[in-house]
Amino acid sequence: MWIPFLRPRPPVVAVVRLEGAIAARASPFGGALNLAGVAPLLQRAFGMKRLAAVFLAVNSPGGSPVQSALIARRIRWHAQKAKVPVVAVCEDAAASGGYWIACAADEIVADPASILGSIGVISASFGATEALARLGIERRLRTAGTEKSLADPFLPETERDRARLAELLEELHAEFKHWVRERRGARLRAPEEALFTGRFWTGRRALELGLCDGLGDLRGEATRRFGEEARLVPVGARRRVFPLSLLPSAGEVIAAAEERAAWARLGL
Repeated sequence: MWIPFLRPRPPVVAVVRLEGAIAARASPFGGALNLAGVAPLLQRAFGMKRLAAVFLAVNSPGGSPVQSALIARRIRWHAQKAKVPVVAVCEDAAASGGYWIACAADEIVADPASILGSIGVISASFGATEALARLGIERRLRTAGTEKSLADPFLPETERDRARLAELLEELHAEFKHWVRERRGARLRAPEEALFTGRFWTGRRALELGLCDGLGDLRGEATRRFGEEARLVPVGARRRVFPLSLLPSAGEVIAAAEERAAWARLGL
């Protein structure tokens, strides 16, 4: 007996928004992507009933390589457990750590004008030794261990410091490159010497290089795959509300400036 009102339920597509710089801690100026904040979102997304796929709306200039790797591995763990496809849809940018996270998806889709790539590692600091001298301030630092004061901004940089930092950055870069090779594999259509320099490209050019798999947007891609009836369910973190009287610390101001600088390096 056919009952007209018992129609098949539409497939569910969970949409996890991953937006902002990647850092271990958030600040009053906005959130930050890290495993502590993203893990509950992934848990909810992959736990939905009638789940057809999980879409990651990625919009990040990068940040902490550790948090990028932790988030990416957690995405893969859930995907393998739930046995559903994961699609990363890049918005303004999926650069550096943002691209690291996007590579956790089975496929990457981008807007033609999105920024993708920046497969490299950067370390930014400053030196204030001359300023301290002009102010008559003496830096007093004691350590146990010859390399404990690496990259101290209030001490002159030595050749040993530069060599140690360069070694560290190369090791982190190697981890990033290994992950991209593992996830993109034969889909990469350019030599590694060209792709792994830290350079970034528009979505259209990234498609030619094999850094993404198609051009489009989230709604259009979900419709193309699952039809007009597909039910998109957004999964996002609740916004934190801070009292107006709460003044940010100097560290939080610096963190906000660094995030702005990360976007600025992409021209965004």
